Amino acid sequence: MPDRLSALDASFLYVEDPLTPMHVGGVAIFERPRAGFTYDQVVALIGQRLGYLPRYRQRVAEVPGHLARPVWVDDVDFDLNYHVRRSALPEPGTDAQLFDLVARLMSRRLDPERPLWEAYFVEGLAGDRVALVTKTHQSVVDGVGTIELGQLILDTAPAEPEPFEDTWTPRRRPSRTQLMLDAVSEAVARPGELVENVRSAANDAAAVAGKMAETLGGVASTLRTVVRPAPSGPLNVKVSGGRMFAVVRTRLEDYRKVRAEHGGTVNDVVLAAITGALREWLLGRGEALSATTTVRALVPMAVRDAETAEYSTPALIGNQVDAYLVDLPVGEGNPVLRLQHIGHAMAAHLDSGRSVAARALLTVGGFAPATLHSLGARAAGSFSGRIFNLMITNSPGPQVPLYAGQAKMVEMFPVMPLVRNQALAIGVTSYHGGVYFGLNGDRKAVSDVDVLAGMIEESLEELKGAHW
Repeated sequence: MPDRLSALDASFLYVEDPLTPMHVGGVAIFERPRAGFTYDQVVALIGQRLGYLPRYRQRVAEVPGHLARPVWVDDVDFDLNYHVRRSALPEPGTDAQLFDLVARLMSRRLDPERPLWEAYFVEGLAGDRVALVTKTHQSVVDGVGTIELGQLILDTAPAEPEPFEDTWTPRRRPSRTQLMLDAVSEAVARPGELVENVRSAANDAAAVAGKMAETLGGVASTLRTVVRPAPSGPLNVKVSGGRMFAVVRTRLEDYRKVRAEHGGTVNDVVLAAITGALREWLLGRGEALSATTTVRALVPMAVRDAETAEYSTPALIGNQVDAYLVDLPVGEGNPVLRLQHIGHAMAAHLDSGRSVAARALLTVGGFAPATLHSLGARAAGSFSGRIFNLMITNSPGPQVPLYAGQAKMVEMFPVMPLVRNQALAIGVTSYHGGVYFGLNGDRKAVSDVDVLAGMIEESLEELKGAHW
């Protein structure tokens, strides 16, 4: 049987265009150890472990006539050095130069004629640091059969380099005739699906893709707010092909102190800090805010399968990500009241019986934040951009150091994709005592994304100093 893309996976290919590439990214920054950490070592490390991820050596093959969804086939010309690339900043490279490079890399679509991922080993950072920038298409990562690349190469202890000999042999690509015969055989059993596939080859690919995504069940049904158009504002504009990327570095202990003082969860405090920053950013742009003005965020959250209480990777991660709409109270001037409003809005999720506490996620073997961010982007992609203003993903990460080979990772920043007509996406990850934000903004609509990043730090300070 052909390894056919699911309806959701195919939808990410159908709706992709040059202005909105459908990949999720990550930026991991490492201290270079005394033993060195070179491009060749990174290539060898990734090569050693690709055997655990067959999808990373497969490409998408279209079925002639769009008689069925595309299939995954082995890339007979797979070239690891094409996917793992070397880059460098002029020494001593600054963080600003690195993040400008990240923005340019993320704005480029992945090559559809090759496996849908890339990694960039970036040297030249000041302080003898190096960065690994990853891009993985949303159609690739499902959380069970395929995890995010960053999860595979990180270990909880330094690892000595191992000899690597690639013995992988690709399977022959099916012929056009075989692809059509397989499609016809499936169409006999499911004739309605054939009609949808042929329609997608005509003028309505985006509409068909949206329909496929929305019929998967379990995603659209998770909404806890009335589905109505999102408030208008500067975040909902036609995006350009350019991107701006900025980061925020904060300490986990600060969020815990605010939680202890005012209640809620660490996630509530993260959302409240973002809300306060959005408030100041909108006011700085001359937007008129009333006491009831809101910005609607789509917040993907990890959940347990309703049929199991098991805390395992498949039970918690495998496509078990619900997307919640949360109206962020940017019109509220009091930081504590903003936090309380958000806590109340998130209470439905916490009371659902399916929510997963951060501490439970951290005990799951093999869990990595990058995979959950990818699944969050998949969940967000199932919704029309007309019903939310921005996506915010927040994934708890390990509070112990992680290593790629012998290189210690010191920081990690998610890079979430922009969808059509939405100019900002925010990813948040906690790791080893820090909370790291990655802000991906449209280069025209949110050219001041670095200003917004600074406002998140100020908003957190406001929450820390609030006494009420």
